[in-house]
Amino acid sequence: MGGFLYSQFFVTPQYPGQSFTGQTVLVTGANAGLGLEAARHITRLGAEKVILGVRNVVAGEAAKEDIEKSTGRSGVCEVWKVDLASHESTLAFADRIATLPKLDNAILNAAIATKDFNVAEGYEATITINVINSLLLGILLLPTLKATRQKNPSSTPRLTFVVSEVHAWVNFPEWTEENPLKVVSDPSRAKMGERYMLSKLLEVLLVQELASRVRGSEVIINMLNPGLCHSQLTRNNEPWAFTVFKFLVARSTEVGSRTLVASAAAGLESHGAYMTNGEVDNTMFSSFVRSDEGRQAREKVWGELSSILEGVRPGVMQGL
Repeated sequence: MGGFLYSQFFVTPQYPGQSFTGQTVLVTGANAGLGLEAARHITRLGAEKVILGVRNVVAGEAAKEDIEKSTGRSGVCEVWKVDLASHESTLAFADRIATLPKLDNAILNAAIATKDFNVAEGYEATITINVINSLLLGILLLPTLKATRQKNPSSTPRLTFVVSEVHAWVNFPEWTEENPLKVVSDPSRAKMGERYMLSKLLEVLLVQELASRVRGSEVIINMLNPGLCHSQLTRNNEPWAFTVFKFLVARSTEVGSRTLVASAAAGLESHGAYMTNGEVDNTMFSSFVRSDEGRQAREKVWGELSSILEGVRPGVMQGL
């Protein structure tokens, strides 16, 4: 907690100045919050095409108009629908991405934080959106990212996942059980007050494993912690005490978005790594993630995820 508060009060991520000239960049969850501000920076920094992956197309069009107005660049942003609560929507979105001539960068930012228990595609919705379909989308994007690298060997594409330091604030005893993703989706066992934190721990473990199976020289895969920021993530059921805490401690949305842009421009040293405040810092992985138990949990959850994703799209794991 001391490190968290120090970062929030005394560290300001650098204002983005890296060039994205000529790049095609995907940002999910781009209609508001960190995704919107990251897309605005990337548009300002010269991207040729910025795909706003959104669940709400009307909100996405408003975001596009806002970006165009603030950057003075029109014809760059495109609004594409994707709902990570749905396997069908995730698959259709990835198939559409595969028709692009290239994809230089993908920032997977879409997520939910809720204390309400709901089911999506047979799993608790937070697990489906933040974990299962986020990894599914990332894996489905890899062929297009790798093909882009082959066409332009001078530049390595990036696949960036937005995680969180709260992955260190939760325990995961369920990893020892058979099919832990199914176990934590049992309504009688789901600890919804910890659910967002658990989803980010699971995402950290799985992104680590994914990166270990892909050469960084082909696609740089990293993950980032933006810190606590003003956003719409907890808008549906934010306790008043947390609202006050955010008012006192949270970064602005724009400042938080700088960490997304930094990760999208980071070099090979960030492959499989954890970035915070816009810099690689693997010491910020939780002690569980860095432990032998954490490595065992990672392998077990990866095996379960692989089985789930093969059921969604047979053969999807064979290209890793």
